[in-house]
Amino acid sequence: MDLAIEAATHPTKYWHVLDNGRVQCDLCPRFCKLREGQRGLCFVRGCLDGEIVLTTYGRSSGFCIDPIEKKPLNHFLPGTPILSFGTAGCNLACKFCQNWDISKSREIDTLADEATPETLARAAESLNCRSVAFTYNDPVIFLEYAVDVARACRERGVHAVAVTAGEICPEPRRELYRHMDAANVDLKAFTERFYRTVCGASLAPVLETLEYLKLETEVWLEITTLLIPGENDSDGELDAMTRWVVDHLGPDVPMHFTAFHPDYKMLDKPRTPPATLTRARRIALGNGVRYAYTGNVHDKGGGSTYCHGCGELLIGRDWYVLGDWNLTGDGACAGCGERCAGRFDAAPGDWGARRKPVRLRDYERRLHA
Repeated sequence: MDLAIEAATHPTKYWHVLDNGRVQCDLCPRFCKLREGQRGLCFVRGCLDGEIVLTTYGRSSGFCIDPIEKKPLNHFLPGTPILSFGTAGCNLACKFCQNWDISKSREIDTLADEATPETLARAAESLNCRSVAFTYNDPVIFLEYAVDVARACRERGVHAVAVTAGEICPEPRRELYRHMDAANVDLKAFTERFYRTVCGASLAPVLETLEYLKLETEVWLEITTLLIPGENDSDGELDAMTRWVVDHLGPDVPMHFTAFHPDYKMLDKPRTPPATLTRARRIALGNGVRYAYTGNVHDKGGGSTYCHGCGELLIGRDWYVLGDWNLTGDGACAGCGERCAGRFDAAPGDWGARRKPVRLRDYERRLHA
């Protein structure tokens, strides 16, 4: 599609002109080098009038109120609702993408809803959502929109959450996370081979993002790894990954091991057996990870939070529904007093497993009626 006939574009700043006249996008380590009218691999950033522009600012593939545990975030305001949205496109090329209809979309019709940052922040506040999540596809590629939304939300006391693969360059990384309150980073595997052949990306920038978030920011961090049979689920890889997390990030970063199902271009692999997730969780705990979870399966034990000091059940979870709550008002174990890492209210939210789609375009019309 010709960028010149786009309905709207938004300026960006992470790019420079090369000697051959092409313009290089400096947002992510892919460094797409574009001629006039060309789009990058993400499809939503392209070259127009000698500059890199964003074509999805203010537009979304849909808005939905989710449980925050679905992001997944188990240690950030448990039980509260979060207003979730994405745009279109992605800067990775994962063969197993489970949101491929959004992340690999080349159709502007995918962007069926729209909202200004201010409208989105007002909507989150009035809908009693404690947070807004940039999810479904990676906020890295719509950084300018994500940052403006996060700014508007912060003015109203609404938190901003990034759900991301972590493939971003240092300077835009600093800008993005300066405005985020929490992040779940998808650590897809622990080998360059997997990243290169399965995702068309690289592991090193993701590890840099993880270290940056943990060591240089106040952003609450959790990690998710989708385990694919025969690809990234060996004992050796899980051992190396979880040891790296403890050595480089510390023991308090929660890790989520989630189940794969055949999708997109990876239809030849079986679903992940629940036993694989349990094994991964066991390896993580054995290597010193204090909070390890299983996901995309029904596993009360693997989804619940336990005290690393005395083993007491702190937060019981059945899918996205919270049960037992044995934390004191300051987030400590009611049994032994050991503090549980995270950002907790004095009492859990009660949103449960509900999923509620929202049309923000209609909401904005009502605001201006």
